[in-house]
Amino acid sequence: MSILPLLLFILYYSLGFAAIFFWRKKKIEPDQLFFQGIWLLVAVVLYTGTLEILKGSFYFLIPLLFFFLFYLIYRKNRARLLNGVLFQFFLVIFGLYLLYNFYLTKDWLIAGLFFAALAVFVLLVAFGLIGLLVFLYWNAIVVLKKETHTIANLLTLILAIFLTVYLIANYFLKSKSPWYIEIPFTFLSIVLVYLLANFVIFLTSTLLYQFYYPKYNQDFIIVLGAGLINGERVTPLLAKRIDRAIQFYQTQRSKTGHPIKLVMSGGQGPDENVPEAVAMKRYACEQGILENDILLEANSTTTYENMCFSKELIENQGIVNPRVLFVSNNYHIFRAGMFAHQAKLPAEGIGCKTAFYYLPNATLREFAAILLMHKRMHLVLLSIVAMYYVLSTLVYLFH
Repeated sequence: MSILPLLLFILYYSLGFAAIFFWRKKKIEPDQLFFQGIWLLVAVVLYTGTLEILKGSFYFLIPLLFFFLFYLIYRKNRARLLNGVLFQFFLVIFGLYLLYNFYLTKDWLIAGLFFAALAVFVLLVAFGLIGLLVFLYWNAIVVLKKETHTIANLLTLILAIFLTVYLIANYFLKSKSPWYIEIPFTFLSIVLVYLLANFVIFLTSTLLYQFYYPKYNQDFIIVLGAGLINGERVTPLLAKRIDRAIQFYQTQRSKTGHPIKLVMSGGQGPDENVPEAVAMKRYACEQGILENDILLEANSTTTYENMCFSKELIENQGIVNPRVLFVSNNYHIFRAGMFAHQAKLPAEGIGCKTAFYYLPNATLREFAAILLMHKRMHLVLLSIVAMYYVLSTLVYLFH
């Protein structure tokens, strides 16, 4: 193996690592891990490309083309599940390319990268379900201690119990059961695999949506409501949303001076004394925001209505092609972005952080909500599978 490509890799990876470190160091949200991860992928492609060019081939262009396809579609609309599908597909293509590159070049750095990724995958498959169960039970205990015992806050516990029962039944019953139990059980297994695949796509799409860094030239920031304490005070969760909007508002005013208004969006629920937007405005004013810089949208009861009614309010301000952001918790901004797209509101979301223990339940709720948004498609696909198993059973019985 020639030492020159390896030295080149060390050189341009080190330079890129240092450049990204100092570039992101002074940012409000450095996200070093994300940007360094992207650079590592780029550096690997540059390295493998160098090896290939020395061998007279150019197959490294294939994963690059898939990545650029993903990126173009992602840039056009960041809030869709197709982004997760394309990114996962890119990772598969990239893994296959690394395997081919090792076959072509016999370079052990490439082999190390490939087998490290393969080892992680094997460990996830072998121990992922056990680890998931341990994590779900642990999270359920923490949530039960810190939150109210509502169905929404018990999702991790319900999922853990269901998976435990399923695994026990799968081990003890399936192989020894008659056909009329085995076939439905197999169908249930397929449904679970289908849901798992959709969850991976959803999670990938949600994570990709987090990495957005808007310019400080926005005209409006919509803050999405989230319930009140005693019907009149913002909750800690809602306060974090408002604080995130205030942070951006103040940074823009100090950096560029571009005028910006906060749109407090939230109607009045049956158990609330005032509209959420009014309580949100009161909180923002207590943090030093000028009252004239706050607009109220106090009629919405859903995230979709948040987007529709806020859009109407913004259009009435008379700004041509306004630049708009919205703020919600990081687990919610992907679905909120889907609603913004449906409402034809050209806005992207920035998220505020959520307590780690709260994320699993919140993520499961978001996943369930997105499944319901596409329920027809899922029902059609699962119905086709169910029909196949019904026909298979009839053939088995009457053969």
